[in-house]
Amino acid sequence: MSAPLAGELDIVIPTIRNLDFLEEWRPFFQPYHLIIVQDGDPTKKIAVPEGFSFELYNRNDIERILGDKAWAISFKDSACRCFGFMVSKKKYIYTIDDDCFVAKDPSGKPINVLEQHIKNLLSPSTPFFFNTLYDPYREGADFVRGYPFSLREGVTTATSHGLWMNIPDYDAPTQMVKPKERNTRYVDAVMTIPKGTLYPMCGMNLAFDREIIGAAMYFGLMGEGQPIGRYDDMWAGWCTKVICDHLGVGCKTGLPYVWHSKASNPFVNLRKEYKGIFWQEEIIPFFQNLTLNKTTTCVEDCYLELADKVRKGLGHIDPYFSKLADGMVAWIEGWRMLNPPKAA
Repeated sequence: MSAPLAGELDIVIPTIRNLDFLEEWRPFFQPYHLIIVQDGDPTKKIAVPEGFSFELYNRNDIERILGDKAWAISFKDSACRCFGFMVSKKKYIYTIDDDCFVAKDPSGKPINVLEQHIKNLLSPSTPFFFNTLYDPYREGADFVRGYPFSLREGVTTATSHGLWMNIPDYDAPTQMVKPKERNTRYVDAVMTIPKGTLYPMCGMNLAFDREIIGAAMYFGLMGEGQPIGRYDDMWAGWCTKVICDHLGVGCKTGLPYVWHSKASNPFVNLRKEYKGIFWQEEIIPFFQNLTLNKTTTCVEDCYLELADKVRKGLGHIDPYFSKLADGMVAWIEGWRMLNPPKAA
């Protein structure tokens, strides 16, 4: 089986347990390098199946590598995965949760998620005008009548957001009222999220171009010592979307699917989410109305400008947002330390 971009893509997995789930993914993941971010107790030994190329980082490693900036990487929360984005040296990242397995398409064929994500990333996006046949670059589709010819080249794709069969990614209140609901609907489509439209980005099955948007893919301050959880990927999604819109690059959602095997406890989730459920009613209008300086074209500078706006625009909600803005700045300082600018 060919492995596209095998030397240019890292797979980042946050975990607290042995990675037996990789056995099912072996045909698809073995050609790629894994970056495993071990959360929780750093003295616990995590077993990785034989035959995989990987590096593993625990909390001690994060503190050793980042020093006084390590506090910005969440502890006891899957948000720690973004440390893997920072230490990678590859152009592309795919990140997956350890309770996600290989899904099958309607014909029963196992879905090669990396192949589809790579197709999504390597073909253009169309954020400025919606195509009613969805992805116009796909075999058997095209731009429909009335689509401006001046926009048909599209723009570079920064993010490919995949979906999940079986357990849907619901918030706690929805989980509580629909405890038995399962996603059995396979929608064979990929679409570009239009410019100016935010979306709830899930980190469970996500690929992105690290060179274009990696420095903004910070999963915030969650977990131990923080007043909120389960908004790590949401925060990264809102931040990266406004920066992608500003930079004129695209975000796609749809295929590929993974099989999400395990429903998390809705009562535990509610405890983590409940402040966020209120706060997001102010956070989302903040992002919808946000504009970045037209002269800012570097993703790191965009993110620092965004951190300043978060401090000024959301700090009144709760002191957490000033701390989060500090975390965003520390994240960029850490990113620059590990990813110095290439010599011209």
